[in-house]
Amino acid sequence: MSGDHAIDGATQVFVAYRNLLFTVAYEMLGSAADAEDVLQETWLRWVQVDREQVRDERTYLVRITTRQALNRLRAMSRRKEAYVGPWLPEPLLTAPDVAQDVELAESVSIGVMLVLETLSPVERAVFVLREVFDVGYDEIAAAVDKTPVAVRQIAHRARRHVDARRPREVVSQREKRAVLESFLRALEGGDLQELLDVLAPEVVYMGDGGGVKHAVLRPIVGNDKVARLLTGGLDRNSSPISFSPTLVNGSPALVIHLDGQLDGIMAARIERGRITGLYFVRNPEKLSHVTAEIPLTLQ
Repeated sequence: MSGDHAIDGATQVFVAYRNLLFTVAYEMLGSAADAEDVLQETWLRWVQVDREQVRDERTYLVRITTRQALNRLRAMSRRKEAYVGPWLPEPLLTAPDVAQDVELAESVSIGVMLVLETLSPVERAVFVLREVFDVGYDEIAAAVDKTPVAVRQIAHRARRHVDARRPREVVSQREKRAVLESFLRALEGGDLQELLDVLAPEVVYMGDGGGVKHAVLRPIVGNDKVARLLTGGLDRNSSPISFSPTLVNGSPALVIHLDGQLDGIMAARIERGRITGLYFVRNPEKLSHVTAEIPLTLQ
């Protein structure tokens, strides 16, 4: 087989699995930009492979991607140590069909990805591959350089850790949209009581400005504090502000424009008919991947 034909064949296979590989890398890293870099590294290694020796192309590509993501994840831990304020996952605008896949939508939600941040790099890789993509223990073992027995133990430990911290209730997309609509109405009206009604008493607000944009430097807890923070910010702001509903990480969220320019994305975690988490990303570096808004009809 000629070199050009080999590369063409490698390209077709890579493109066929690209969405899967991107999601694996993104869930491990919490960064779309870093996930894209991992895919580039995966591609460079994939075109050098003798594909006639590869029995399962999907498994082989996932293995390469996982190893590259693990290397980058370890390097990212040093960056996060020097990060100004809370570190939030990079928002990812998602198509409506992602939201319909309940397991996938939950796995990429900001809330769950924050839980994944508390796992070690290997635990995170094992959890993502096993729980989200149902990769076999033998294949995961080859990807993370562990024995299958060790991988089973890691998977059990990581699953127990995540299950103890993620929502137990499955919330329908219709209910999420209804709650977001109430939140949007309260924000636009600056109605403190309406905000208090839609925010859970234990709501947690986190902001990520990366030291570039103003953001809270520690989580704000409690619906009264969060509601007053939001209404106070609106009162102090003199520039035109607009809120556009969209789908972020598989769930309804708000894209915020200030004076016509993209200012940030606010994702909401919704449980029991109220918002229990608000995650406001303003760091421009984490918004660079957002190139278009996906309209969401609230009805």
